[in-house]
Amino acid sequence: MSNPYFKFQKFTVWHDKCSMKVGTDGVLLGAWASAPEARRVLDVGSGTGLIALMMAQRFPEAHITGVEVDADAFRQSRDNVQVSPWSGRIELVHADFRLWKPVADAQFDLIVSNPPYFIDALRPSAEGRSLARHAAGLNYESLFSHSRDLLAEGGRVCVIVPAEVAQLVQNTAVKYGLYPFTRVHVFTKQGKPLKRMMISFGTHIVPCHDNHLCLMDSDGTYSSAYRQLTADFYLKL
Repeated sequence: MSNPYFKFQKFTVWHDKCSMKVGTDGVLLGAWASAPEARRVLDVGSGTGLIALMMAQRFPEAHITGVEVDADAFRQSRDNVQVSPWSGRIELVHADFRLWKPVADAQFDLIVSNPPYFIDALRPSAEGRSLARHAAGLNYESLFSHSRDLLAEGGRVCVIVPAEVAQLVQNTAVKYGLYPFTRVHVFTKQGKPLKRMMISFGTHIVPCHDNHLCLMDSDGTYSSAYRQLTADFYLKL
C-alpha cells in the first residue's frame, strides 16, 4: 500500500482520499511556474492542494485560490491547507472551474494548472481518476478560454502537459489570445523520448524561449538541474 501522505520540507500533503496522488508533474509545475508581481495566484483543478501550497511557499505576499470540482479532493485539500503555515493566504473553492466566477471579478497574475490530459487515449478505470485526468470534464478549450478572462494584464498561465498533446495545447491557447512565452522540454533521462512539456503563456506575441530539463543523469541519479529546481521542497532527493 502506498504512503497516504507525502512530506515536504515545510508542509505535508495527505492524498489517501484523492484519486490523483502527489506526483512529479505537480511538483515540477509548482516549483517552476512564475509571473511578474505574482500577488494573486489561481490553481485550476487544485486536487490535494499541492501546487497551491507550493505557490504559497514561493510567493510569501501572494493570495492563492484553488478551484476543485471533486468533493473528496476538495475536502482533503482543505484539510492539508488548514494545517499548513499558509492557511490564511490560501482560499479553496469547491466548484466547476468552467462555471466559477471569483468574488468582485478579481483577476490573477498567475494561473497554474496540471490539467486533465487523456485525450484520444484509454480512460482510466476508476471514475474519480478519470474525472481528474481525462479531458471530458475540464478540457483545454474551457481551461484557456476562462483563464484568459481571469488573467490580469501582464500575467501568465502555466501548465504541464504530455509531450504528445503539447502542440494541441498551444494551438488552443493561441485561439484564446494566449501565446507561448517559455517552454521547458522535460525528459526523464538523456536519450529518452520527450515526456512532458511545461509551458508559460502570456497575452502578447513574443519570441518563445525553449529550455530542456532532464530529471535523471545517465547513471540513474537525479540531475543537478532537477535538484536545484526542487531544492526548497523535497526533504531529500
